Formats: sequence, structure tokens, C-alpha cells
Amino acid sequence: MSNKIYPIGIQNFEKIRRDGYFYIDKTALIYQLVTTGSYYFLSRPRRFGKSLLLSTLEAYFQGKKELFEGLAMEKLEKDWIKYPILHIDLNAQKYDTPESLDSILNNVLTEWETKYGAEPSETSLSMRFEGIIGRVCQQEGLPVVILVDEYDKPILQAIGNDELQKNFRETLNAFYGALKSKDGCIKFGMLTGVTKFGKVSVFSDLNNLDDISMRNQFVDICGVSEQELHDNLDNELHELAAVQGLTYEEACDKLKEYYDGYHFTHNSIGVYNPFSVLHVFKRNEFGSYWFETGTPTYLVELLKKHHYDLHRMAHEETSAEVLNSIDSVSDNPIPVIYQSGYLTIKGYDSEFETYRLGFPNREVEAGFIKFLLPFYANTNAVESSFEIRKFVREVESGDCDAFFRRLQSFFADTPYELVRDLELHYQNVLFIVFKLIGFYVKAEYHTSAGRIDLLLQTDKFIYVMEFKLDGTAEEALKQINEKHYAQPFENDDRKLFKIGVNFSAEMRNIEKWIMEK
Repeated sequence: MSNKIYPIGIQNFEKIRRDGYFYIDKTALIYQLVTTGSYYFLSRPRRFGKSLLLSTLEAYFQGKKELFEGLAMEKLEKDWIKYPILHIDLNAQKYDTPESLDSILNNVLTEWETKYGAEPSETSLSMRFEGIIGRVCQQEGLPVVILVDEYDKPILQAIGNDELQKNFRETLNAFYGALKSKDGCIKFGMLTGVTKFGKVSVFSDLNNLDDISMRNQFVDICGVSEQELHDNLDNELHELAAVQGLTYEEACDKLKEYYDGYHFTHNSIGVYNPFSVLHVFKRNEFGSYWFETGTPTYLVELLKKHHYDLHRMAHEETSAEVLNSIDSVSDNPIPVIYQSGYLTIKGYDSEFETYRLGFPNREVEAGFIKFLLPFYANTNAVESSFEIRKFVREVESGDCDAFFRRLQSFFADTPYELVRDLELHYQNVLFIVFKLIGFYVKAEYHTSAGRIDLLLQTDKFIYVMEFKLDGTAEEALKQINEKHYAQPFENDDRKLFKIGVNFSAEMRNIEKWIMEK
């Protein structure tokens, strides 16, 4: 049995090293980072190791050589100079008023001013920050290292509140501007966050930052690569396989299907979610560990606000400019969803310089789609899992009428204000339902103007369905026959159902379905 102690929830490098926690050595990449540049920005999803990265940088710049014993850095660094460090962590706070951000920044600055002094002429937060950087450099006789963790937390919390978001952007824009104005006093600076807001907002005064978020060279500076997994956890993989009753290859494949698949640029290696991987090995059990630690409600609100067609999400195409920045006035929810870790890069068209996006892995896809259901259908978060289970049982047992009555209940109480977007609404609900069923049975989903066709396959049954909006169920069934949708299954031993369904805008629900066996 493995004797590794997994650092779940521990983001302090010194604690990990002193207390013997498991650590995957990222210090060669960190050395490359600090020796080839001065100012960096890194965007990664939550719980991906950004705080640990900054904590490792802090230990390095504090000259704590003993913490790097046995790591790559021990042989790479020769001087181990101790630099003064200003570390700002905006993570664990609630930002719901303009004063909340001002208060946090004021507390940080006051703590530094107690040690390094203050000037009466420094009346704004940004002026005080500039003054502190200058005095620290002067008093310590060395340039300063500045580390900012979750720089964007206030702005993310204000999504949906344009006025508050504007206030936070202006405050942070001026505050972070000190990094540029005091360039001569700074040895190294790094900001991390989940998102990168557009050039016209937080970073407009900070064009000296090198954004490494999509840099292949640093793609696995956070997270776990395939190589690292097998180099560091191979014995544990064998143990996991034994406990789960799988072969070693099956355990590797399942781990990859559930937690791998993050690609932060094109033609790059895949990266595993470190939070979920550590939980799997600690418990020897697969689960939705990362997804269950956060409820991305603001993402769903963005999707609904911008009337997004959910079917597009699994194969969205976009450009590097869109992926790299979030413009607060944009009506495109995709950059936030990508940078938050719910979508990742699946392909790249070099001719048109466009990226194809999709869900990174099974954990994220199943978790996100399941999370969406109560926001779109007439069910709650507690009941939705049970409802999907009942759908699957009805499909597996050939009980079509029960299936469609349950589907009708999902459309019950569709708000009247959705009528103008009714086609999109019914498409989104059907997409969510059939996507979730598709985790248990084989499902194919196709949509075009005014119609949807669906194919479900189980061990015993095949369902060919045609959905119409404001047509008739008879027309839908007729189309199945005239277009020969069921022809590929004519010689199949399984029982075939051809089902025509009509969705009525007036009823805001499924009006009728008819079956042909």
C-alpha cells in the first residue's frame, strides 16, 4: 500500500517540503521562468496549482535552498540570493461592494507600511503601492519580487453586475500599474488568475507582462503530465487498478478519460487535473472531485443571458484573440468558460488560425451538463440525477410513453418570456437530457432549423426520433420514413422504434408523439 501523503488543499511549498508531502518536481520549469524573463502572467482553471506555483517562487526568491534538496532547482541555482517579497492573495475574500476590494488592498498596504513606512502625499491605493515598492528596494538594497495570486477574483465575482465590475477594473488597473511605473525597483513579478480580461481593462497600463498561458514551453507548469503521472505514481496506478478490479491498462485509460485532456495551446501535451488526480490516489476511487468543489453558477447565467445554443459547446470554434482575453462588454460567454476550465483546445486550423474547443474530459463534461439541467428544465439539483436515471431505465426497457411523459414534465412551467427564444430553449433542454442519457446509452443528436433528430441505442432497442417545432407528430414520423433514417438498422436484431414528436409554441411543451414499431 502506498505511503505517500497527498497535499490535498495544501498550497504552501514550505509546508509540503518540510512535512514530507508528495510533490511533483516543477522546479526546472520554474528556473527557466525566472532566468528568461521578469514579468509574467499565467491563467489556469481553479485548483490547478497556481497558488503552489507562487509559493514555490516565494521560497526560491527567499533563498531557502534547503527546501529544494533533491529537486532539479538544487543543481540549477548557484547563488540563492534572498530578495524582499511582496505577496498579494486576493483569493479567499468576498467582493460584493466597491469598498470590499478597497478594504482588502488597504489592509495589505497598511501591513507593509508598518514595516517600511508611509508618506502623507501617497493618498491613493496605487500611489501607496508605488511608494512601498520604492522604499522596500531602497531599505533592503535589493529589487523587489511581487507575486499576485488570483488577481481577477473581484472581477469574476462581479460578473453580471456591470457597474461593480467597472469599479473593480478601474481600481485594479491603477493598482497593478505600479508594476510598470516602478520597473527599476522590481526583480520579478508574476500575476496568476483564472481569466485574462481584455486589453482595455485590467491590463491596459501593464503591457510589459509576458502572458505564458498559451505558451507550449510552460504548458505543464501547473497540472500533471502523462510522463509525470507514470514517473511519480506508477506503483499507485497498479494499486488503483487492483482496488477497482481493473487491469493496469484499464485503470490508466479510465484515469485519462476522466481527468486528462486539458490542452492550453495547440499541438501540446495533455494535462491532468491535479486536484482530481490526487483525490483519486488518496481514496483509490474515481469521482467528480474537481467539479464538486465549485458551482459555476455565473457561467450558466452567462450562457442564458446571451441565449447560447448549448449544442455548439462541444465543437465551438474561435480565435486566439477571443480565447486570450475577456472583454467585459462582449456577448460571447466562451472565453470565460474556456479559461475557467470547462472547455479546452481540441484542434487547430493553421490556415485560418482558429481553435476548435470541447470538454476536456468525462468529469467536466458530465458534471457541467448535469449542473445545467436544473437551470433549463423544470427540475431541481437534487432530483435531476434521479430523473436522468429514470430516463435511462425507460429507454433500456422500451417504455417510450413513460419517457415522453417525463420529458413533458421537464418543459412544464416554461416561462412565458422564453417564448421569443422557444426553439433555442427546447433545443437546449433536449440537448442536456440526451447528452446525459448518452453517458449510459449510445446517443446521437443532430439539429437544424425547426427540427431535431435523435438516435438512441441500447442492447435491446433502437430509437429513431424526429422532433418538429409547430408542425405535427405525423409529419415528423413521415419524414423518418421518407428520409430512410432507420434504414441502417433494418437487419438489426434489436427492436426498432420510429417516433415522431411535435413541440408546440403555444403550449410551450411537447404536444404529441406517435410511434411506429
